[in-house]
Amino acid sequence: MKNTIAGTVFMIFVIALFAGCATMPQTWPDYERSAENRMVVIQEKIGDGLKTGALTPDQSQMFLTTLKGIRTDYTDLRNTPVHRDEWDRLNVRLERLGNEIDRTLVRPLRIEEPRNADRINALQMKIDDARINRRLPSAEGREIQYRLDSIRRDYLHMTEGGRSTTHEERADISRRLDPLEMELNRYR
Repeated sequence: MKNTIAGTVFMIFVIALFAGCATMPQTWPDYERSAENRMVVIQEKIGDGLKTGALTPDQSQMFLTTLKGIRTDYTDLRNTPVHRDEWDRLNVRLERLGNEIDRTLVRPLRIEEPRNADRINALQMKIDDARINRRLPSAEGREIQYRLDSIRRDYLHMTEGGRSTTHEERADISRRLDPLEMELNRYR
């Protein structure tokens, strides 16, 4: 009888010990790897979205800031004994961020009108820089400058007096700037 009672008490003690271990803080290497992989995927999505123009710089900065906060919490949890629900909460935050990025990436993009004035100014700075650094031969420099001046005159004529331009006029100026920009890029 005593052996039966002692055996039962011992079994209850062993079961309680194992049940207690399951709820005690511990390290969760699988959860660490999963969270780390998700963070890498999210970072790549943000970078790709910024490269393709699907994300604006402000949107990507907002997502990166959120990811940085999650990464800070990840660093605090990594290699330390914690309850599993803390990793679950971190993974839920990563999933929400990933879903929000996905929703932003699939939204139809608003097509920006060509910013011709900015492009003309940028090309003028490239021409000036290439001339100063002697990367642009003088004959080619005069030719490129003449073409840019011609485009600039047409653009100013279109916009003089605050006149709004049509999409076709803006697109025409943009199309004329494209080959000039490509040619100028050869002299970098």
